[in-house]
Amino acid sequence: MPPSLALPLFNGKVAAGFPSPADDYVEKNLDLNELLVQKPAATFFVRAQGESMLGAGIHPNDILVVDRSIEPVSGKIVICALNGELTVKRLERDNEQWQLKAENPAYPDIVIHEELEMVIWGVVTNVIHSV
Repeated sequence: MPPSLALPLFNGKVAAGFPSPADDYVEKNLDLNELLVQKPAATFFVRAQGESMLGAGIHPNDILVVDRSIEPVSGKIVICALNGELTVKRLERDNEQWQLKAENPAYPDIVIHEELEMVIWGVVTNVIHSV
């Protein structure tokens, strides 16, 4: 695991701007690995591509934090290998049928069936998104 990089976390909330000089003190140091990675041995990062998950706040080039130790249950956003290609979709169960649902109406949902070669790699826990 890479060395920890602790950055200051300022006490107080910001409505639109930086904390005022009156609030200019550090509450504690914040390590993003600590914040985003609960189980380092089971966690990996992957970069998102495409626009099928815009409705879930996942944009092209976002970095997804994926935990392999979390059970992929209905409603979770998952990374899976689908016929040999990686994809990110929401796992859903509708009327006894499992589906990989897009979060963009321009993209079709994928019904999971026996002929489909699919392996779930993990559950997305966080999205790192540039503004």
